[in-house]
Amino acid sequence: MNLKTWAPAISLCLALGAPHPGAAQGPAPTEKVFRYAFPVAETGFDPAQLSDLYSRIITANMFDGLYGYDYLARPVKVKPVLAQALPEVSADFKTYTIRLRRGIFFADDPAFGGKKREVTAQDVVYTYKRIYDPVTKSPSLSSLEEEKILGLGEVRKKAQATAEFDYDSEVEGLRALDRYTVQFRLGEPRPRFLQTMADPGILGIVAREVVEKYGEEIMAHPVGTGPFMLQEWKRSSRITLVRNPNYREAHYDAEPAAHDVQGQAILARMKGRRLPMVDKVVVSIIDEPQPRWLSFLNNEHDLMERLPQNFATHAIPNNKLAPNLAKRGITMWRGPLSDITFLYFNMDDPVFGGYTPDKVALRRALSLAYNTEEEIRLPRRGQAIVANGYVMPNTTSWDPNFRSEMGTFDRARAIALLDMFGYTDKDGDGWRDLPDGRPLVLEHNTLATSDYRELDEILKKNMDAIGVKITFKVGKWPEQLKAARAGKLSMWGLGLAAASPDSGPSLQLGYSKSFGQQDFARFKNDRFDQLYQKQSQMPDGPERDKVLREAERILIAYMPYKIRVHRIGTDLMQPWVVGYQRHPNAREFWQYIDIDTSKLPK
Repeated sequence: MNLKTWAPAISLCLALGAPHPGAAQGPAPTEKVFRYAFPVAETGFDPAQLSDLYSRIITANMFDGLYGYDYLARPVKVKPVLAQALPEVSADFKTYTIRLRRGIFFADDPAFGGKKREVTAQDVVYTYKRIYDPVTKSPSLSSLEEEKILGLGEVRKKAQATAEFDYDSEVEGLRALDRYTVQFRLGEPRPRFLQTMADPGILGIVAREVVEKYGEEIMAHPVGTGPFMLQEWKRSSRITLVRNPNYREAHYDAEPAAHDVQGQAILARMKGRRLPMVDKVVVSIIDEPQPRWLSFLNNEHDLMERLPQNFATHAIPNNKLAPNLAKRGITMWRGPLSDITFLYFNMDDPVFGGYTPDKVALRRALSLAYNTEEEIRLPRRGQAIVANGYVMPNTTSWDPNFRSEMGTFDRARAIALLDMFGYTDKDGDGWRDLPDGRPLVLEHNTLATSDYRELDEILKKNMDAIGVKITFKVGKWPEQLKAARAGKLSMWGLGLAAASPDSGPSLQLGYSKSFGQQDFARFKNDRFDQLYQKQSQMPDGPERDKVLREAERILIAYMPYKIRVHRIGTDLMQPWVVGYQRHPNAREFWQYIDIDTSKLPK
């Protein structure tokens, strides 16, 4: 399926509500509560310590970054948030000077001693330094290290030696020039550093006194400057956030493209409205697709984000909203997501890890034996396209016509590779063995939910077809993620979503300096590392695209990952949800939507 055919088919139906009730005569307005569910449990709410998507969605709505994204602009556009304007950038992309808005305050917290606490340049310095503190154990360290902020690496090394991070020492590359001006100086050209600063889910600005007050409990005590603040947290069950009374006076504005009819309609309806427009957000954790879907159908949730693939044939037959749902006033957004799903093979695993020709041949055979089209047709119900590499849709280097072995299903070639390198059935039990005669058994980690079970059935069917035995080890998401980062899992399936329009970060999956963070496979190749570093210093354009493709081909040749699909997302909205549109990268959408209380069920 060619992704180009999806562009004109993306559908966004708007439920534009009645005028917002005034504050004059009459009863008090109904509290506006926005409710939906996550399919995976959160891990906590300290931006520096997070690596999972769903926790970052929460923090992106509680913390502000220096920059963010225009909600409606396509292609995406970075805008100032805590900053007054876009940064002053040197011609060599090595110096970024940023002036902060004045009069922006953190949410109230006992750490501030009953006083209002304004955001200053020192808070920015502290926030970025925390990523480098060994005590924080930040999964974002490798990404920020790539920006080559001068001096921070040395402070980290000293902290590793002395067991104490010196937050008060001045660092050449990260300085508060005055109360409201911060300057970054980088050791290399970094043309996309602006995008790094535009993710509040990771680099949301925090206050030092809050972190020091709560210490190891900081994951449960988020205090930011964003539109919402935490009211209640029932771990792995429900998260309730309420409007932050200290939130600055912000009003709805956006720049949708002139040809974007839906975006223009949203802007006309919302422009000038005070943000946020809802009073409370309640997020439930419902890992099984069926109860999540039923909660939406029963009007218990306002948004069905990412319709479970299990119900696609019922909810969107032929990729159109089912008549019974349309009759209820439910509306739909549908389009390609900026993501990949993948299996990773631990390169340290004694069965399929390593760089010798026989191990490379084994991983390539496993990849060739996997029928991705079958995965799309059956468990995904047509809601994905075959991935041929690591570059995601909606990012700068995406080429929908690129083809590679990654997206190829060829069982005959897989069998030939296995036979050629000695992976044959030596004991007559019907299963292939390793060249030395030991059993060849894959151990795949998975979750117990029905959608994972369907995917696992496809994986097992394809491995059975080439005589490779595979076993499944069921676990829970948070524990598996920790084990994966520690290099303790042999094989696992994950997804990765783009937090910016840059194509480069997805290749961090193979960057050796991100062991324990993004490089789950623990892959190491000097040539790949060189190419990865080179592309990071280049401006967007054809020359950078060539470097990215060369690096990508190395990963495809060694196959530490089997990239499976790019998903197609479908979000369904109840008729009282106003102004929703999925952003390709930003996660902080809550402040841009409204609830039309006149349309709520009576």
